[in-house]
Amino acid sequence: MITTSNLSKKYNNKQVLNIETLEIPKGQSFGLVGNNGAGKTTYFSLLLDLIQPTTGHIINNNMQVDKSEDWKPFTSAFIDESFLIGYLTPEEYFYFIGELRGQNKADVDALVAQYEDFFHGEILGQKKYLRDLSKGNQKKAGIVAALIGNPEVIILDEPFANLDPTTQIRLKGIVKNLAETKGVTVLISSHDLLHVTDVCERIVVLEKGQIVKDIQTSEATLKELEAHFAG
Repeated sequence: MITTSNLSKKYNNKQVLNIETLEIPKGQSFGLVGNNGAGKTTYFSLLLDLIQPTTGHIINNNMQVDKSEDWKPFTSAFIDESFLIGYLTPEEYFYFIGELRGQNKADVDALVAQYEDFFHGEILGQKKYLRDLSKGNQKKAGIVAALIGNPEVIILDEPFANLDPTTQIRLKGIVKNLAETKGVTVLISSHDLLHVTDVCERIVVLEKGQIVKDIQTSEATLKELEAHFAG
């Protein structure tokens, strides 16, 4: 579903990403791991057409992302708090995203109601603006907003950061359900090797912008990743 070809990104002649080829099939739960500066967020930013590639391209469901916007209706993401609108309440934000994705208020309410456990009573009905929520609660709101409109591709950058253990466990269940029962292609970047190996059926390791490992997840994967990063 997502094909990357001869993709590179340079800033001031410094190359931060260089991926010759990468194929991510529909319905795969895909993990991207690496140390700071490895190129994970750069790759996601290119995939979402937030920055322009220096060379190469990414195809999302037969559409080149930097040449067309036709991939946007079926692709959603939560990268960081900049995706939120701070002066809206969570409810207002969910309805706004729903309107963008052709969902009415009843559709949005029905979806959001499925994630009451995930919200843990801290998001809905609080009469707080998004900007006044904790980092963890902002992340919860952003992740659920990314699920509105039945997207076929969901991109989450460091989704487990700032979440308490209960919410992390619930998020893992949500991700597994999306990929295994709904056929959604889920792309996750994370520093947390345990969580990534728990939810992703395939993991790619980036180092200095290049792919150094491409692993189908098994019982041995966590130890393999830990050994790799231990050096």
